[in-house]
Amino acid sequence: MKRLSTNWLTEGWMDFEYKKYLLLAYLQKVEKRFSEKKLFPDLSDLIEHYRFLKNVQKSKETFSEKLPVHLKKVDWKHWQLTYEKMTEDEGWMKELESILEFALPNLHHELEIGKELYDYVEDKLTIVPVGVIPLNVDFGYLLLLTTKGRTVRVYDYEVTLFEHATEKYRSIRTNYVTSYHSSLVNTFENIKLELVRRKKEKVNPAVYALECTVSLPYPETLLPVAKRSLVRYLYR
Repeated sequence: MKRLSTNWLTEGWMDFEYKKYLLLAYLQKVEKRFSEKKLFPDLSDLIEHYRFLKNVQKSKETFSEKLPVHLKKVDWKHWQLTYEKMTEDEGWMKELESILEFALPNLHHELEIGKELYDYVEDKLTIVPVGVIPLNVDFGYLLLLTTKGRTVRVYDYEVTLFEHATEKYRSIRTNYVTSYHSSLVNTFENIKLELVRRKKEKVNPAVYALECTVSLPYPETLLPVAKRSLVRYLYR
């Protein structure tokens, strides 16, 4: 799907009807993807667009407060002075305000739909540790299984802590390793033993099995939600 440019607000004409057309076309495609239960990268894009417009709105208000004013009217009867703010391009600012007033609630509405879908998927996930878990869980293996498919996809994972300004957050990286067919032989415990045999330097790796009870688009929904759910599970 063609994504909405990060600079869509400032690119091209600052015209309400034009920007409205761009945004509605984008949201229509996102809504179709959500109806197909495809969450990413659309949900992440929506969040970034919404945050950006909120920052623009906040900056606009700050900018407006700092604009110079000039005397517009003197009411001698009531001894009142009326001032108005000065701006170099009043029309441009009005168009921007109209775009923000239209775009923010529409983006928020679509975000709520995406959040509901995310919560639905997360609710269908079960996470269980496999065997003895070491003290350091920053890296290990993720075993991802859908109940109907019975295919266990194995990923190695590594979690990294990032610091940004006053905020700390964790990022998870995964690499596909191999797949197994879930059976009486290929249990989660036996898969872990096989992984240890394959990489003997990892004597007792952290291994977590994530099982989903519904069929979902794999790269767009199941895997990214599973990764985020695992991070929350590890550091709750």
